[in-house]
Amino acid sequence: MKIEQFEDKGLSHYSYAILSECEKKIVLIDPSRDITSYLSYTKAHDATIIGVIETHPHADFVSGHLELQQVTGAVIYCSKLLGAEYAHQTFDDGDELSFGKIKLKALNTPGHSPDSISIVLAHNGQDKAVFTGDTLFIGDCGRPDLREQAGNLTARREELAKQMYHSLRDKLLVLDDAVWVYPAHGAGTLCGKALSDANRSTIGAERAGNWSLQEMSETEFVQTLLGDQPFIPKYFAYDVALNKHGAPPLQPALAGVPAKKPVELNSEMFIIDARPEQEFKKGHLPGSINIQDGGKFETWLGSIIAPKEAFCLVAENEENLNQLISKTAKIGYEAFLEAAFVIDGGHEQMAELNFAHFAAHPEQYTIVDIRNEAEVKAQPVFRNALPIPLYELRERLAEIPFSKPIVVHCAGGYRSAAGSSIVANAFDSKTNVFDLSEAIKKFIS
Repeated sequence: MKIEQFEDKGLSHYSYAILSECEKKIVLIDPSRDITSYLSYTKAHDATIIGVIETHPHADFVSGHLELQQVTGAVIYCSKLLGAEYAHQTFDDGDELSFGKIKLKALNTPGHSPDSISIVLAHNGQDKAVFTGDTLFIGDCGRPDLREQAGNLTARREELAKQMYHSLRDKLLVLDDAVWVYPAHGAGTLCGKALSDANRSTIGAERAGNWSLQEMSETEFVQTLLGDQPFIPKYFAYDVALNKHGAPPLQPALAGVPAKKPVELNSEMFIIDARPEQEFKKGHLPGSINIQDGGKFETWLGSIIAPKEAFCLVAENEENLNQLISKTAKIGYEAFLEAAFVIDGGHEQMAELNFAHFAAHPEQYTIVDIRNEAEVKAQPVFRNALPIPLYELRERLAEIPFSKPIVVHCAGGYRSAAGSSIVANAFDSKTNVFDLSEAIKKFIS
């Protein structure tokens, strides 16, 4: 038996292939949309994919379960509560899937979502591992507030938090301490708030160190779990629905993205310029938003641009452009991508901040702090700064006064490149807009 973990660093996503070496059969768990790596792994082991298990309809990425079924003939397994709109076999409490010396057993573990399941792997009759989806993470557990308005089953966050309390204790903590824990996400995901950097653990280690598994009342657990959760990107509900239906095959979807010239763009279309900020500031197309490649590009694209808002992508070369198109497809946004092309500049520029003057006279500027609420609360930087998180900035531009020059900052410079470009699009004709960029580090100890 082999367990292979696949990682998508951009989305902090883990997926798994479980291989029965004696029968050369594979079952996949929570696959990403690009199925190439799973097919390559299968070929390398001269094996066959017989099943794909979805622990729940994911909110933060598009799954490749339907394409895998179409390409390999594998059976998709998921909870009956999911309401899947594709051919599948239900996989709930008491259901088992055996191949070779491996037996996979379903556990209904609601909490992150009403339809979440975990899968216990037994080898030669002994429990060896549990695949916990977004229920149990390393050092944390899944957030319970993503399904109040998404999916076929909606539930109040308080109800799901209570269910999480019992799922963890009644279904997972009863497993032996030596059982390996394989989650669907690692540190950096927005599906939890305090994940460890580790990519796996054991029930024993989590029993000892995971806050969510410690002795506490249900009330205390609910209050702690619901407190200080990160923001919910605009695309999350869309991806839940898309995964419930099943996404179209990836390569035809990518091939359908048209190449256009800037003069052919609709004036209402958002332009996402993914070039490095220095190149963007030297010259860009009017109305562009600078979401740089890297730095969780997919997450910020789906947080700033809402589903069904048409946009185009701009990159510095063809190789990078193709990578960016693939990244948009990870969250299902290729459906809204109206054009993609390479540019080496534009006639719009962003002014450079006189840092010495700003540092000496910050009161002469309107300072917009686009960090998340928890960051601002934990470490205020500038007195009288206007806190507007980046994910709300487009909707709250009217709150920003323009009687003084505007300086936008975040915690390290990546987000402020996007935020300052959004503000500049709205106010550049009324006042100067500056990006504090990485210089913010001189003010944060």
